[in-house]
Amino acid sequence: MGTKKYSNGFELTFHPDVLTYPSKLKEPRMIFVNSMSDLFHESIDFKIIDSVFLMMQNANRHTYQILTKRSKRLAEFGKHFGKFPNNVWIGVSVESSIYKSRIQDLKKVQAKTHFLSLEPLLGQLGPLDLNDIEWVIAGGESGPNFRECKIEWVREIRNQCVNSRVPFFFKQWGGLTSKSGGRILDRKIWNEFPKTVILGLNQFVKSN
Repeated sequence: MGTKKYSNGFELTFHPDVLTYPSKLKEPRMIFVNSMSDLFHESIDFKIIDSVFLMMQNANRHTYQILTKRSKRLAEFGKHFGKFPNNVWIGVSVESSIYKSRIQDLKKVQAKTHFLSLEPLLGQLGPLDLNDIEWVIAGGESGPNFRECKIEWVREIRNQCVNSRVPFFFKQWGGLTSKSGGRILDRKIWNEFPKTVILGLNQFVKSN
């Protein structure tokens, strides 16, 4: 905050100059695309999203993660665009059971790597359809008004991933800060990633 690119506050703003940033990075990176917003926001024209995908396709030495809550618009864009580049991971947020339908929308998209971000986890999710899902992330909420993440919720998710052989990443228990509760679940840190992961895994670059 306080920088030129935030002069409009939280108003949706497109910064076309940032599109060229990945092409300037020589080493392969893991890039979280639009981490401060949602690429499939209703106010973002498909032409703009097309330009983002073209950049990711051209700068294909990097792996790109895209996460959205707007799963229906994602599915609509998928019909428009066709098969996503193999270096693009596409995921949906599912923080409570009422949003599990987003998983089915995600599966409508032709992508090599589909993932679920089950965070901040706000309740028990129950059975998950993990067919054609390549990665699952789970984690609790952090911040002054954080809500408790119960261990039985996380265990249920972890067990389903293990049984389905889907890589599981447990991000945090949450609390006042992201590190308050640590990351250990049943005496283990769950750091699993999809098999399609590239070099530079620990170098997360946020492009927004």
